[in-house]
Amino acid sequence: MKAFERGKRSHQSSYKLLKNQGLPLLCSQKTMLIPNASKWCLEELVKFINCKEEREQKVIPIFYHVDPSEVRNQREIYKIAFSRHEKNADEEKRGKIRRWKTAMREAGKLAGYDVKVDSYESEIIQDIIKEICGTIPMVLDVDEKIVGMDSRLEKLVSRLEIQSNGVRMVGVCGLGGIGKTTIITALYNKISNQFRSTSFLTNVREESTKDSGLLKFQQQLLDDTLGVKGQLTLKKIHEGVKEIKDKLSSKKVLVFVDDIDDSRRLEHLVGKHSWFGYGSRIIITRRKKDLLKAHEVDYIYEVDKLNEVKALQLFCSYAFRQCLPGKGYGDLSIQGVRYADRLPLALKVLGSLLFRKGVKDWKSELKKLQEVPNMEITNVLKISYDGLDHTQNMIFLDFACFFKGAHVEIVTQVLDGSGFKAESGINALVDRCLITISTNKKIEMHDSLAQMDKEIVYKECPNESGERSRLWKHEDVCRVLTINTGCFLMISAHQNMR
Repeated sequence: MKAFERGKRSHQSSYKLLKNQGLPLLCSQKTMLIPNASKWCLEELVKFINCKEEREQKVIPIFYHVDPSEVRNQREIYKIAFSRHEKNADEEKRGKIRRWKTAMREAGKLAGYDVKVDSYESEIIQDIIKEICGTIPMVLDVDEKIVGMDSRLEKLVSRLEIQSNGVRMVGVCGLGGIGKTTIITALYNKISNQFRSTSFLTNVREESTKDSGLLKFQQQLLDDTLGVKGQLTLKKIHEGVKEIKDKLSSKKVLVFVDDIDDSRRLEHLVGKHSWFGYGSRIIITRRKKDLLKAHEVDYIYEVDKLNEVKALQLFCSYAFRQCLPGKGYGDLSIQGVRYADRLPLALKVLGSLLFRKGVKDWKSELKKLQEVPNMEITNVLKISYDGLDHTQNMIFLDFACFFKGAHVEIVTQVLDGSGFKAESGINALVDRCLITISTNKKIEMHDSLAQMDKEIVYKECPNESGERSRLWKHEDVCRVLTINTGCFLMISAHQNMR
Protein backbone atom coordinates (compact mmCIF):
# COMPACT_ATOMS: atom_id res chain seq x y z
CA MET A 1 0.00 0.00 0.00
CA LYS A 2 1.54 3.32 -1.03
CA ALA A 3 1.59 6.12 1.50
CA PHE A 4 -0.47 9.18 0.76
CA GLU A 5 1.11 12.53 1.52
CA ARG A 6 -1.52 14.74 3.07
CA GLY A 7 -2.54 17.63 0.86
CA LYS A 8 -0.85 16.15 -2.23
CA ARG A 9 -3.54 13.64 -3.28
CA SER A 10 -7.29 13.99 -3.52
CA HIS A 11 -9.64 11.45 -1.95
CA GLN A 12 -10.86 10.48 -5.41
CA SER A 13 -7.37 9.69 -6.74
CA SER A 14 -6.38 7.86 -3.56
CA TYR A 15 -9.53 5.76 -3.79
CA LYS A 16 -8.66 4.88 -7.40
CA LEU A 17 -5.19 3.82 -6.27
CA LEU A 18 -6.67 1.80 -3.40
CA LYS A 19 -8.90 -0.09 -5.82
CA ASN A 20 -5.89 -1.04 -7.91
CA GLN A 21 -3.71 -2.10 -4.99
CA GLY A 22 -3.79 -5.69 -3.83
CA LEU A 23 -3.48 -5.10 -0.07
CA PRO A 24 -4.46 -1.95 1.88
CA LEU A 25 -2.38 -1.58 5.07
CA LEU A 26 -4.10 0.43 7.80
CA CYS A 27 -2.19 1.93 10.73
CA SER A 28 -4.26 3.23 13.65
CA GLN A 29 -2.58 5.44 16.22
CA LYS A 30 -3.65 8.18 18.59
CA THR A 31 -2.00 10.90 16.52
CA MET A 32 -4.41 10.24 13.65
CA LEU A 33 -6.99 12.20 15.62
CA ILE A 34 -4.91 15.36 15.96
CA PRO A 35 -7.32 18.05 14.62
CA ASN A 36 -5.15 19.15 11.69
CA ALA A 37 -4.75 15.59 10.38
CA SER A 38 -7.83 13.75 11.59
CA LYS A 39 -10.31 14.72 8.85
CA TRP A 40 -8.05 13.54 6.08
CA CYS A 41 -7.11 10.35 7.94
CA LEU A 42 -10.73 9.51 8.70
CA GLU A 43 -11.76 9.99 5.09
CA GLU A 44 -8.95 7.62 4.04
CA LEU A 45 -10.16 5.13 6.65
CA VAL A 46 -13.62 5.17 5.03
CA LYS A 47 -12.03 4.42 1.65
CA PHE A 48 -10.10 1.50 3.12
CA ILE A 49 -13.22 -0.08 4.58
CA ASN A 50 -15.19 0.54 1.37
CA CYS A 51 -12.53 -1.34 -0.59
CA LYS A 52 -12.78 -4.22 1.86
CA GLU A 53 -16.57 -4.44 1.59
CA GLU A 54 -17.05 -3.68 -2.10
CA ARG A 55 -14.08 -5.55 -3.56
CA GLU A 56 -13.39 -8.08 -0.79
CA GLN A 57 -9.86 -6.75 -0.43
CA LYS A 58 -7.95 -7.85 2.60
CA VAL A 59 -7.12 -5.03 5.03
CA ILE A 60 -4.40 -5.47 7.65
CA PRO A 61 -4.84 -3.08 10.61
CA ILE A 62 -1.88 -2.12 12.76
CA PHE A 63 -2.87 -0.82 16.21
CA TYR A 64 0.16 1.25 17.10
CA HIS A 65 0.34 2.03 20.83
CA VAL A 66 -3.43 1.90 21.05
CA ASP A 67 -5.79 -0.80 22.33
CA PRO A 68 -8.01 -2.25 19.54
CA SER A 69 -11.02 -2.02 21.87
CA GLU A 70 -10.55 1.74 22.11
CA VAL A 71 -10.77 1.96 18.33
CA ARG A 72 -13.72 -0.42 18.15
CA ASN A 73 -15.72 1.20 20.99
CA GLN A 74 -14.36 4.73 20.43
CA ARG A 75 -13.40 5.37 24.03
CA GLU A 76 -10.79 7.62 25.60
CA ILE A 77 -9.13 10.01 23.11
CA TYR A 78 -11.41 8.82 20.27
CA LYS A 79 -14.52 9.83 22.17
CA ILE A 80 -13.06 13.26 22.91
CA ALA A 81 -11.95 13.79 19.29
CA PHE A 82 -15.36 12.93 17.85
CA SER A 83 -17.03 15.26 20.34
CA ARG A 84 -14.87 18.09 19.00
CA HIS A 85 -15.83 17.23 15.42
CA GLU A 86 -19.52 17.17 16.31
CA LYS A 87 -19.42 20.58 17.98
CA ASN A 88 -21.27 23.12 15.80
CA ALA A 89 -21.46 20.57 12.96
CA ASP A 90 -24.20 20.98 10.35
CA GLU A 91 -26.20 18.03 8.99
CA GLU A 92 -23.77 17.35 6.14
CA LYS A 93 -20.81 17.14 8.49
CA ARG A 94 -22.77 14.97 10.94
CA GLY A 95 -23.32 12.52 8.08
CA LYS A 96 -19.59 12.43 7.49
CA ILE A 97 -18.94 11.85 11.20
CA ARG A 98 -21.35 8.91 11.22
CA ARG A 99 -19.41 7.35 8.32
CA TRP A 100 -16.12 7.94 10.17
CA LYS A 101 -17.43 6.27 13.30
CA THR A 102 -18.75 3.27 11.36
CA ALA A 103 -15.45 2.83 9.52
CA MET A 104 -13.46 3.05 12.74
CA ARG A 105 -15.76 0.55 14.44
CA GLU A 106 -15.27 -1.91 11.53
CA ALA A 107 -11.49 -1.38 11.57
CA GLY A 108 -11.41 -2.17 15.28
CA LYS A 109 -13.10 -5.52 14.63
CA LEU A 110 -10.46 -6.69 12.17
CA ALA A 111 -7.69 -9.05 13.20
CA GLY A 112 -4.37 -7.29 12.90
CA TYR A 113 -1.18 -6.40 14.75
CA ASP A 114 -1.28 -4.93 18.25
CA VAL A 115 1.96 -2.98 18.68
CA LYS A 116 2.35 -2.08 22.35
CA VAL A 117 4.86 0.35 23.82
CA ASP A 118 7.14 -2.47 24.95
CA SER A 119 6.78 -4.58 21.78
CA TYR A 120 9.77 -5.61 19.66
CA GLU A 121 8.79 -3.61 16.60
CA SER A 122 11.40 -5.14 14.30
CA GLU A 123 9.90 -8.61 14.85
CA ILE A 124 6.39 -7.33 14.17
CA ILE A 125 7.59 -5.61 11.00
CA GLN A 126 9.02 -8.93 9.79
CA ASP A 127 5.70 -10.66 10.51
CA ILE A 128 3.83 -7.97 8.57
CA ILE A 129 6.19 -8.29 5.59
CA LYS A 130 5.77 -12.07 5.64
CA GLU A 131 1.99 -11.79 5.62
CA ILE A 132 1.98 -9.22 2.82
CA CYS A 133 4.32 -11.33 0.67
CA GLY A 134 2.05 -14.34 1.19
CA THR A 135 -1.08 -12.38 0.25
CA ILE A 136 -0.14 -10.32 -2.79
CA PRO A 137 -0.47 -12.39 -6.00
CA MET A 138 2.79 -13.28 -7.74
CA VAL A 139 3.60 -11.59 -11.02
CA LEU A 140 4.29 -14.12 -13.77
CA ASP A 141 7.00 -13.67 -16.36
CA VAL A 142 5.72 -12.64 -19.78
CA ASP A 143 7.81 -12.25 -22.92
CA GLU A 144 8.63 -8.55 -23.28
CA LYS A 145 8.38 -8.78 -27.08
CA ILE A 146 4.70 -9.78 -27.23
CA VAL A 147 2.59 -7.77 -29.66
CA GLY A 148 -1.13 -7.53 -30.34
CA MET A 149 -1.91 -8.38 -26.71
CA ASP A 150 -4.06 -5.44 -25.63
CA SER A 151 -7.02 -6.21 -27.88
CA ARG A 152 -6.95 -9.90 -26.94
CA LEU A 153 -6.87 -9.14 -23.23
CA GLU A 154 -9.67 -6.62 -23.59
CA LYS A 155 -11.89 -9.21 -25.24
CA LEU A 156 -11.06 -11.89 -22.67
CA VAL A 157 -11.64 -9.59 -19.72
CA SER A 158 -15.02 -8.58 -21.13
CA ARG A 159 -16.02 -12.25 -21.45
CA LEU A 160 -14.95 -12.98 -17.87
CA GLU A 161 -17.50 -10.42 -16.59
CA ILE A 162 -15.47 -9.99 -13.42
CA GLN A 163 -17.95 -7.60 -11.82
CA SER A 164 -20.78 -10.17 -11.91
CA ASN A 165 -21.31 -12.42 -8.89
CA GLY A 166 -21.79 -15.78 -10.59
CA VAL A 167 -19.12 -18.40 -11.19
CA ARG A 168 -17.81 -18.21 -14.76
CA MET A 169 -15.60 -20.58 -16.75
CA VAL A 170 -13.87 -19.45 -19.94
CA GLY A 171 -11.99 -21.69 -22.36
CA VAL A 172 -9.08 -20.54 -24.52
CA CYS A 173 -8.27 -22.78 -27.49
CA GLY A 174 -6.04 -22.69 -30.52
CA LEU A 175 -3.26 -24.37 -32.42
CA GLY A 176 -0.05 -25.21 -30.58
CA GLY A 177 2.37 -22.28 -30.66
CA ILE A 178 -0.32 -19.68 -31.29
CA GLY A 179 0.19 -18.02 -27.90
CA LYS A 180 -2.47 -19.40 -25.55
CA THR A 181 -0.15 -19.65 -22.55
CA THR A 182 1.32 -16.19 -23.20
CA ILE A 183 -2.16 -14.66 -23.38
CA ILE A 184 -3.45 -16.19 -20.15
CA THR A 185 -0.20 -15.34 -18.35
CA ALA A 186 -0.67 -11.69 -19.30
CA LEU A 187 -4.33 -12.01 -18.28
CA TYR A 188 -3.31 -13.35 -14.86
CA ASN A 189 -1.00 -10.40 -14.29
CA LYS A 190 -3.77 -8.01 -15.32
CA ILE A 191 -6.62 -9.30 -13.10
CA SER A 192 -5.09 -11.33 -10.25
CA ASN A 193 -5.00 -8.33 -7.90
CA GLN A 194 -8.81 -8.38 -7.93
CA PHE A 195 -8.86 -11.78 -6.21
CA ARG A 196 -7.56 -12.76 -2.78
CA SER A 197 -7.14 -16.41 -3.74
CA THR A 198 -5.42 -17.38 -7.01
CA SER A 199 -3.81 -20.44 -8.58
CA PHE A 200 -2.01 -20.92 -11.90
CA LEU A 201 -1.58 -24.56 -12.92
CA THR A 202 0.87 -24.93 -15.82
CA ASN A 203 1.83 -27.80 -18.15
CA VAL A 204 -1.07 -29.92 -16.92
CA ARG A 205 -1.03 -32.15 -20.01
CA GLU A 206 2.63 -33.07 -19.68
CA GLU A 207 2.79 -33.48 -15.92
CA SER A 208 -0.51 -35.21 -15.08
CA THR A 209 -0.28 -38.31 -17.25
CA LYS A 210 -0.15 -40.40 -14.05
CA ASP A 211 -2.39 -40.15 -11.00
CA SER A 212 0.55 -38.82 -8.96
CA GLY A 213 0.81 -35.85 -11.33
CA LEU A 214 -2.91 -35.09 -11.13
CA LEU A 215 -2.74 -35.34 -7.33
CA LYS A 216 0.11 -32.83 -7.38
CA PHE A 217 -2.06 -30.32 -9.23
CA GLN A 218 -4.98 -30.84 -6.82
CA GLN A 219 -2.55 -30.21 -3.97
CA GLN A 220 -1.21 -27.06 -5.62
CA LEU A 221 -4.72 -25.73 -6.24
CA LEU A 222 -5.62 -26.09 -2.55
CA ASP A 223 -2.26 -24.79 -1.30
CA ASP A 224 -2.45 -21.71 -3.53
CA THR A 225 -6.07 -20.76 -2.84
CA LEU A 226 -6.19 -21.59 0.88
CA GLY A 227 -2.66 -20.48 1.78
CA VAL A 228 -2.13 -23.71 3.75
CA LYS A 229 1.00 -25.13 2.14
CA GLY A 230 2.26 -28.03 4.25
CA GLN A 231 -0.87 -28.16 6.40
CA LEU A 232 -3.05 -30.30 4.12
CA THR A 233 -1.69 -33.43 2.41
CA LEU A 234 -3.70 -35.31 -0.20
CA LYS A 235 -3.18 -39.05 -0.72
CA LYS A 236 -5.91 -40.00 -3.19
CA ILE A 237 -7.50 -38.22 -6.17
CA HIS A 238 -11.06 -38.71 -4.87
CA GLU A 239 -9.90 -37.14 -1.59
CA GLY A 240 -8.61 -34.15 -3.56
CA VAL A 241 -11.95 -33.76 -5.35
CA LYS A 242 -13.80 -33.72 -2.01
CA GLU A 243 -11.41 -31.22 -0.46
CA ILE A 244 -11.65 -28.88 -3.46
CA LYS A 245 -15.46 -28.94 -3.38
CA ASP A 246 -15.65 -28.57 0.42
CA LYS A 247 -12.98 -25.91 0.84
CA LEU A 248 -13.56 -23.74 -2.24
CA SER A 249 -17.35 -23.83 -2.65
CA SER A 250 -17.71 -20.70 -0.51
CA LYS A 251 -14.49 -19.00 -1.63
CA LYS A 252 -14.00 -16.51 -4.47
CA VAL A 253 -11.02 -17.77 -6.44
CA LEU A 254 -9.18 -17.15 -9.71
CA VAL A 255 -7.89 -20.39 -11.23
CA PHE A 256 -5.95 -20.98 -14.47
CA VAL A 257 -5.61 -24.51 -15.86
CA ASP A 258 -3.12 -24.36 -18.73
CA ASP A 259 -2.79 -26.99 -21.46
CA ILE A 260 -5.08 -29.83 -20.42
CA ASP A 261 -6.08 -32.56 -22.85
CA ASP A 262 -8.09 -35.07 -20.84
CA SER A 263 -11.68 -34.75 -19.61
CA ARG A 264 -11.00 -36.91 -16.53
CA ARG A 265 -8.20 -34.65 -15.34
CA LEU A 266 -10.31 -31.57 -15.95
CA GLU A 267 -13.22 -33.07 -14.00
CA HIS A 268 -10.93 -33.82 -11.06
CA LEU A 269 -9.48 -30.30 -10.95
CA VAL A 270 -12.32 -27.89 -11.76
CA GLY A 271 -15.25 -30.21 -12.21
CA LYS A 272 -18.28 -27.95 -11.93
CA HIS A 273 -19.24 -24.33 -11.38
CA SER A 274 -20.70 -25.32 -7.99
CA TRP A 275 -17.26 -26.27 -6.69
CA PHE A 276 -16.34 -22.60 -6.35
CA GLY A 277 -17.73 -19.58 -4.52
CA TYR A 278 -19.60 -16.66 -6.03
CA GLY A 279 -17.43 -14.37 -8.11
CA SER A 280 -14.92 -17.12 -8.99
CA ARG A 281 -13.35 -17.22 -12.46
CA ILE A 282 -11.85 -20.36 -14.03
CA ILE A 283 -9.76 -20.09 -17.23
CA ILE A 284 -8.85 -23.28 -19.13
CA THR A 285 -6.55 -23.60 -22.16
CA ARG A 286 -6.89 -26.48 -24.59
CA ARG A 287 -6.01 -27.23 -28.20
CA LYS A 288 -9.38 -28.86 -28.91
CA LYS A 289 -12.73 -27.16 -28.54
CA ASP A 290 -14.67 -30.38 -27.95
CA LEU A 291 -13.40 -30.86 -24.39
CA LEU A 292 -14.29 -27.27 -23.51
CA LYS A 293 -17.78 -27.69 -24.96
CA ALA A 294 -18.30 -30.94 -23.04
CA HIS A 295 -17.19 -29.20 -19.84
CA GLU A 296 -19.90 -26.58 -20.41
CA VAL A 297 -17.66 -23.56 -20.16
CA ASP A 298 -19.52 -20.26 -20.48
CA TYR A 299 -17.45 -18.95 -23.37
CA ILE A 300 -14.74 -20.26 -25.72
CA TYR A 301 -12.16 -17.79 -27.00
CA GLU A 302 -10.38 -19.11 -30.08
CA VAL A 303 -6.97 -17.48 -30.53
CA ASP A 304 -6.41 -16.27 -34.09
CA LYS A 305 -3.12 -15.80 -35.87
CA LEU A 306 -1.59 -12.33 -35.79
CA ASN A 307 -2.45 -9.97 -38.61
CA GLU A 308 0.32 -9.24 -41.12
CA VAL A 309 1.47 -5.99 -39.48
CA LYS A 310 1.69 -7.48 -35.98
CA ALA A 311 3.32 -10.65 -37.32
CA LEU A 312 6.05 -8.63 -39.03
CA GLN A 313 6.54 -6.58 -35.88
CA LEU A 314 6.95 -9.71 -33.73
CA PHE A 315 9.30 -11.34 -36.23
CA CYS A 316 11.48 -8.22 -36.41
CA SER A 317 11.63 -7.90 -32.63
CA TYR A 318 13.56 -11.20 -32.61
CA ALA A 319 15.41 -10.93 -35.92
CA PHE A 320 16.56 -7.30 -35.50
CA ARG A 321 15.65 -6.43 -31.88
CA GLN A 322 13.44 -3.67 -33.28
CA CYS A 323 9.92 -3.46 -34.69
CA LEU A 324 10.93 -2.90 -38.34
CA PRO A 325 13.18 -4.84 -40.77
CA GLY A 326 16.80 -3.78 -41.10
CA LYS A 327 17.98 -2.02 -44.25
CA GLY A 328 18.07 -4.44 -47.17
CA TYR A 329 16.05 -7.09 -45.33
CA GLY A 330 12.49 -5.96 -46.13
CA ASP A 331 11.58 -8.58 -48.74
CA LEU A 332 13.40 -11.33 -46.84
CA SER A 333 11.52 -10.43 -43.66
CA ILE A 334 8.18 -10.67 -45.47
CA GLN A 335 9.29 -14.05 -46.82
CA GLY A 336 10.10 -15.18 -43.27
CA VAL A 337 6.70 -14.06 -41.97
CA ARG A 338 5.00 -15.95 -44.79
CA TYR A 339 6.91 -19.11 -43.93
CA ALA A 340 5.88 -18.76 -40.28
CA ASP A 341 2.31 -18.11 -41.48
CA ARG A 342 1.80 -15.54 -38.70
CA LEU A 343 2.11 -18.20 -35.96
CA PRO A 344 3.75 -16.50 -32.93
CA LEU A 345 5.95 -19.47 -31.99
CA ALA A 346 7.21 -19.86 -35.56
CA LEU A 347 7.88 -16.11 -35.81
CA LYS A 348 9.84 -16.18 -32.57
CA VAL A 349 11.90 -19.27 -33.48
CA LEU A 350 12.63 -18.14 -37.04
CA GLY A 351 13.45 -14.56 -36.01
CA SER A 352 15.88 -15.82 -33.35
CA LEU A 353 17.45 -18.19 -35.88
CA LEU A 354 18.19 -15.33 -38.31
CA PHE A 355 19.36 -12.78 -35.72
CA ARG A 356 22.71 -11.16 -36.65
CA LYS A 357 23.02 -13.12 -39.90
CA GLY A 358 23.84 -11.58 -43.24
CA VAL A 359 21.62 -11.41 -46.31
CA LYS A 360 23.35 -14.44 -47.88
CA ASP A 361 22.72 -16.54 -44.77
CA TRP A 362 19.09 -15.41 -44.65
CA LYS A 363 18.51 -16.55 -48.22
CA SER A 364 20.18 -19.88 -47.52
CA GLU A 365 18.20 -20.54 -44.32
CA LEU A 366 14.84 -19.60 -45.85
CA LYS A 367 15.51 -21.79 -48.88
CA LYS A 368 16.44 -24.72 -46.65
CA LEU A 369 13.25 -24.31 -44.59
CA GLN A 370 11.16 -24.85 -47.70
CA GLU A 371 12.56 -28.40 -47.85
CA VAL A 372 13.34 -29.24 -44.21
CA PRO A 373 11.03 -27.77 -41.54
CA ASN A 374 12.41 -26.37 -38.29
CA MET A 375 12.16 -29.13 -35.65
CA GLU A 376 11.38 -26.82 -32.73
CA ILE A 377 8.27 -25.59 -34.54
CA THR A 378 7.37 -29.06 -35.82
CA ASN A 379 7.56 -30.69 -32.37
CA VAL A 380 5.01 -28.25 -30.93
CA LEU A 381 2.63 -28.59 -33.87
CA LYS A 382 2.93 -32.40 -33.87
CA ILE A 383 1.30 -32.69 -30.42
CA SER A 384 -2.14 -31.96 -31.87
CA TYR A 385 -1.50 -34.34 -34.77
CA ASP A 386 -0.43 -37.21 -32.48
CA GLY A 387 -3.84 -37.27 -30.80
CA LEU A 388 -5.73 -38.11 -34.00
CA ASP A 389 -7.23 -41.55 -34.60
CA HIS A 390 -6.34 -43.50 -37.76
CA THR A 391 -9.17 -42.12 -39.93
CA GLN A 392 -8.60 -38.52 -38.80
CA ASN A 393 -4.89 -39.00 -39.41
CA MET A 394 -5.46 -40.18 -42.98
CA ILE A 395 -7.85 -37.29 -43.74
CA PHE A 396 -5.42 -34.76 -42.30
CA LEU A 397 -2.54 -36.05 -44.43
CA ASP A 398 -4.79 -35.89 -47.51
CA PHE A 399 -5.71 -32.28 -46.69
CA ALA A 400 -2.05 -31.29 -46.36
CA CYS A 401 -0.90 -33.03 -49.52
CA PHE A 402 -3.87 -32.46 -51.84
CA PHE A 403 -6.83 -30.51 -50.54
CA LYS A 404 -5.49 -27.33 -48.95
CA GLY A 405 -7.54 -24.52 -50.47
CA ALA A 406 -10.11 -26.91 -51.97
CA HIS A 407 -13.89 -26.54 -51.52
CA VAL A 408 -15.03 -28.55 -48.51
CA GLU A 409 -18.14 -29.98 -50.18
CA ILE A 410 -16.14 -31.41 -53.11
CA VAL A 411 -13.53 -32.81 -50.72
CA THR A 412 -16.27 -34.39 -48.62
CA GLN A 413 -17.63 -36.19 -51.68
CA VAL A 414 -14.16 -37.49 -52.56
CA LEU A 415 -13.48 -38.73 -49.03
CA ASP A 416 -16.91 -40.33 -48.63
CA GLY A 417 -16.35 -42.10 -51.95
CA SER A 418 -13.09 -43.47 -50.56
CA GLY A 419 -14.83 -44.97 -47.54
CA PHE A 420 -13.98 -42.23 -45.02
CA LYS A 421 -16.55 -40.61 -42.76
CA ALA A 422 -15.67 -37.17 -44.00
CA GLU A 423 -17.98 -34.99 -41.91
CA SER A 424 -16.90 -36.57 -38.62
CA GLY A 425 -13.22 -36.35 -39.56
CA ILE A 426 -13.44 -32.74 -40.72
CA ASN A 427 -15.25 -31.70 -37.54
CA ALA A 428 -12.55 -33.36 -35.43
CA LEU A 429 -9.82 -31.45 -37.27
CA VAL A 430 -11.67 -28.16 -36.85
CA ASP A 431 -12.13 -28.84 -33.12
CA ARG A 432 -8.39 -29.36 -32.76
CA CYS A 433 -7.74 -26.12 -34.66
CA LEU A 434 -5.72 -28.08 -37.21
CA ILE A 435 -7.83 -26.73 -40.07
CA THR A 436 -10.38 -23.98 -40.57
CA ILE A 437 -13.23 -23.62 -43.04
CA SER A 438 -13.32 -20.16 -44.57
CA THR A 439 -16.48 -18.17 -45.22
CA ASN A 440 -16.40 -19.31 -48.86
CA LYS A 441 -16.18 -22.98 -47.75
CA LYS A 442 -12.49 -23.44 -48.56
CA ILE A 443 -10.25 -25.66 -46.43
CA GLU A 444 -7.46 -23.64 -44.82
CA MET A 445 -4.45 -24.98 -42.97
CA HIS A 446 -1.38 -23.45 -41.39
CA ASP A 447 1.56 -23.70 -43.81
CA SER A 448 3.80 -25.12 -41.08
CA LEU A 449 1.24 -27.87 -40.42
CA ALA A 450 1.02 -28.75 -44.11
CA GLN A 451 4.80 -28.88 -44.33
CA MET A 452 4.94 -31.07 -41.22
CA ASP A 453 2.45 -33.53 -42.72
CA LYS A 454 4.35 -33.70 -45.99
CA GLU A 455 7.51 -34.42 -44.02
CA ILE A 456 5.69 -37.31 -42.29
CA VAL A 457 4.77 -38.78 -45.69
CA TYR A 458 8.31 -38.20 -46.99
CA LYS A 459 9.81 -40.13 -44.06
CA GLU A 460 7.69 -43.17 -44.94
CA CYS A 461 10.41 -43.90 -47.52
CA PRO A 462 12.93 -41.09 -48.06
CA ASN A 463 14.86 -42.88 -50.81
CA GLU A 464 12.00 -44.23 -52.90
CA SER A 465 9.04 -42.00 -53.70
CA GLY A 466 7.07 -44.93 -55.12
CA GLU A 467 6.86 -46.48 -51.65
CA ARG A 468 5.19 -43.44 -50.05
CA SER A 469 1.45 -43.32 -49.48
CA ARG A 470 0.99 -39.97 -51.23
CA LEU A 471 2.66 -38.08 -54.06
CA TRP A 472 2.06 -34.39 -54.76
CA LYS A 473 5.24 -33.21 -56.49
CA HIS A 474 5.17 -33.27 -60.30
CA GLU A 475 8.66 -34.77 -60.61
CA ASP A 476 7.87 -37.59 -58.15
CA VAL A 477 4.66 -38.49 -59.97
CA CYS A 478 6.44 -38.53 -63.35
CA ARG A 479 9.26 -40.68 -62.02
CA VAL A 480 6.93 -43.27 -60.49
CA LEU A 481 4.76 -43.48 -63.62
CA THR A 482 7.79 -43.65 -65.90
CA ILE A 483 9.62 -46.49 -64.15
CA ASN A 484 6.41 -48.11 -62.83
CA THR A 485 7.36 -48.28 -59.16
CA GLY A 486 5.09 -48.28 -56.14
CA CYS A 487 2.39 -50.68 -55.04
CA PHE A 488 0.00 -47.92 -53.93
CA LEU A 489 -0.33 -44.47 -55.38
CA MET A 490 -2.46 -41.43 -54.66
CA ILE A 491 -1.68 -38.60 -57.04
CA SER A 492 -2.44 -34.94 -56.48
CA ALA A 493 -5.31 -33.98 -58.77
CA HIS A 494 -7.17 -31.32 -56.85
CA GLN A 495 -6.72 -28.42 -59.21
CA ASN A 496 -10.35 -28.64 -60.30
CA MET A 497 -11.69 -28.93 -56.75
CA ARG A 498 -11.21 -25.30 -55.80
